[in-house]
Amino acid sequence: MNIRQLEVLRTLLATGSTIAAAKSMGLSQSGVSRLLQQLEADLAVTLFARDKGRLIPTPEAQLLGRDAENVLLAVERMNGHAEDLRSGAAGPDIVRIGLPSSMWENFAPAMLVEYAQAYPGVRIETFFETTTAIQKLLEDRVIDIGFLRMEGQTGPNLEVEHVASGESVCVIPRDHPLADLEEVSVKDLRGVPLILIGRQRPNRMVLDQAFKRAGVKQMVKIETHTNSSACSYVAHGLGVAIISSFYANLYPHLPVVRRRFLPHSAQQFGIARSAGLPLSMAAQALSDALTRQIRRSQQALQ
Repeated sequence: MNIRQLEVLRTLLATGSTIAAAKSMGLSQSGVSRLLQQLEADLAVTLFARDKGRLIPTPEAQLLGRDAENVLLAVERMNGHAEDLRSGAAGPDIVRIGLPSSMWENFAPAMLVEYAQAYPGVRIETFFETTTAIQKLLEDRVIDIGFLRMEGQTGPNLEVEHVASGESVCVIPRDHPLADLEEVSVKDLRGVPLILIGRQRPNRMVLDQAFKRAGVKQMVKIETHTNSSACSYVAHGLGVAIISSFYANLYPHLPVVRRRFLPHSAQQFGIARSAGLPLSMAAQALSDALTRQIRRSQQALQ
């Protein structure tokens, strides 16, 4: 027994003939007759008496017809609900995402505009944290997805999809003498006010070691903890920052230039979620929106 057979039964009870049923359902008359015969065989019940080309429903057909109607209504409701889930008209009450603090100002709003239009029934909660904090939120299943810097091995409780790469760059005021260079080395930064981030973090320690090996004493003007603030300080002429090109590309509106920093260092970024936990359609759509916005932000300056 299948849905199409039940639709034939319902339509035959409403129209009284295979010709009318075929026209209503967009089938051939022989197709309607075949489906009816299959249904009667499956049920082992005669549903219609044949009398001079007419179909007369049996009492059993009337009774089973009500059951068929209920089944078909349930299927139609299910299809409608599925369509609402696909379109965003229905779904989970809330979707939660973790992003680095440097993404709050421009990146996140640009990402969410299109998503909010596509999923008007979904409430969004954003968490702006460090990579370590985002990993913890994912492991505790507080958030559905998180964007993070891939630093070493992630835990077994996370699945990470690589979505972007970066390299270390110097962010420099446009009118600064270093802006004339194609590349900036540690020795070029001797006596230059620096704006540095991530004190005590692995990548910062690697940077500090590069200065020590080159015999250059850092002239740290400002310690900060977000890439966005570092770039803003540079734009106001407070110094030179060393950050990943991925983040530097998020602020094309600032009056700064980006120059490759030597020694070369690369960074990898990914979208993470809890391992073994399927995303809802709404959460997957938000992950897709995040991926699209990442690509747009990185292509803008290529």
